[in-house]
Amino acid sequence: MTVADTRLPYGPHRAAAALVSALSPLVSAEATAEAGWAAAEPRDLEQAVWVRLLERLADAGPPSDTARWVRSAVRAEARRTRRTAANELPYAPERPDPATDPDAGPEHSALRAEWRRTLRSAVVRTPGRCPGLLTAMLSPKDPTYREIAGELAISQGSLGPMRSRCLGCLRRMLAAEVAAPEQRGKER
Repeated sequence: MTVADTRLPYGPHRAAAALVSALSPLVSAEATAEAGWAAAEPRDLEQAVWVRLLERLADAGPPSDTARWVRSAVRAEARRTRRTAANELPYAPERPDPATDPDAGPEHSALRAEWRRTLRSAVVRTPGRCPGLLTAMLSPKDPTYREIAGELAISQGSLGPMRSRCLGCLRRMLAAEVAAPEQRGKER
């Protein structure tokens, strides 16, 4: 394409614009229809098809059966998108750098371990059925109320009030054990 072609009143740019305008509803409908199974956004599929169409116009001109070409192009892009998504793997989360992250150092790890030991120690000392309930609630398996109720052989409706009482008791115990540090070096 030359500079002279762009100045023509009905040059290739106007023809491409007319084709894009005419095919816009079809491309949008096809992309919306194919986006669901491709696990892609319809607008992403549309954009990829428009790029393919413009590349085709530059290389070989408009397709002879544009509606058929649009349908096959949308399906091809949907397959490519799905294949790409299936082959992509997410990055593993980065481990924090102790030099730049104050919460990543050995001191922080030691403090967290001490906090967990204190919490577990206090849970064991709570009265009645509280140790079993609190241990189940702190489980890394994250059980549901139904599972906890089945495990403890109590009704599911009584878990909420019991949990509230147990957490209140645990809060009072921890507040007494982990009291605010006194100011040192000052006389009273």
